[in-house]
Amino acid sequence: MAAALAGAVRVADRVGHPIPAWQRGPLPAFGFTAGAGPAAGRELPGIALAALATLSLGAVVGPEAPLIAIGGGLAALTVRLAKKDAPPTAQMIMASAGSFAAISTLLGSPVLGAFLIMEVAGIGGMTLSLVTLPGLLASGIGALVFVGLDDWTGLGTFSLALPVPPAVAPTLATLAWAVVLGAAGALLGWLIRSLALWLRPIVHLNRVLVTTAFGLLIGLTAMAYQLISGRSFTQVLFSGQDALPELIADATDYSLTVITLLIVCKAIVYGLSLSAFRGGPVFPGMFIGAAAGIAASALPGMDLAAGIAIGIGAMSAAMLRLPLTSTLLAVLLMGTDGVAVTPQVVVAVAVAFVISNVLPAPGPKTPEPA
Repeated sequence: MAAALAGAVRVADRVGHPIPAWQRGPLPAFGFTAGAGPAAGRELPGIALAALATLSLGAVVGPEAPLIAIGGGLAALTVRLAKKDAPPTAQMIMASAGSFAAISTLLGSPVLGAFLIMEVAGIGGMTLSLVTLPGLLASGIGALVFVGLDDWTGLGTFSLALPVPPAVAPTLATLAWAVVLGAAGALLGWLIRSLALWLRPIVHLNRVLVTTAFGLLIGLTAMAYQLISGRSFTQVLFSGQDALPELIADATDYSLTVITLLIVCKAIVYGLSLSAFRGGPVFPGMFIGAAAGIAASALPGMDLAAGIAIGIGAMSAAMLRLPLTSTLLAVLLMGTDGVAVTPQVVVAVAVAFVISNVLPAPGPKTPEPA
């Protein structure tokens, strides 16, 4: 059982040979995996510093992976400090609760956070109960920090719901386009992941120098986007979490050329960031999916709300390989119109997930150089 609980969630760097200790670390290009165990206390400062530098300097990765690692690591450390002889199972359960609380706070939904953790860990039966109950309790307590309790004011409500136009009922056209966009999302996700993994051996040659060079290239790409499109370079930089609502609100102001340029630039810098920087794969994929949905809204029979939801679901499935979580992400983001777009999202997620698993493994076939 302790093995099943192991960490709730970490991001794994799957390589076929030893890597120098100073170059090791989780690689977001592989998405979320379970079994690595909670971060040790001595690792937490490094995780926090790496996340702070990566996220504040504009790399295109999300904050969810560092938050999960820090939340689980702090919870496990608290148990060890309180009781040095605490059994491993207790530490794992508390680490899972810490990860639950961290990701639920970020995503604005304890239910969504619970699905993500459980789907990644692949847990069930009695183990599911052991993890879920303390995890949901921790998520609820964390939510009180934001919404407040009685006369105690919170930090303010937080929600990922987007300012989308009213959704229309599903049609044969939107369902058909969901198949096409699901396949396109799978292919785009494969290309982004392939770029990251093909560049990975170069990163290992000199992490500091190559990472700095990639950061410069990311900045130049963002500048080029601003000069060509007249839009802010911040749309290309960062995870896209803060820029996503503005992108949706101004969706009708984007020409097909500009939105396509944004998708291309964001995908390139996403792949560069996944190859060398540390963070999570969720929000950049959602941003690219939303932009693709805006572009697809011009297709015959497609409406804007359905296009955005389909794009987010397809790209999330391609990058996360978590179909349930990807469906929930897209549906909950649509707010009150989520029910109306659920059939199209399910189709897109299913197609993207199946094709992503059928496509050949991205990246080089030979082991990376040490």
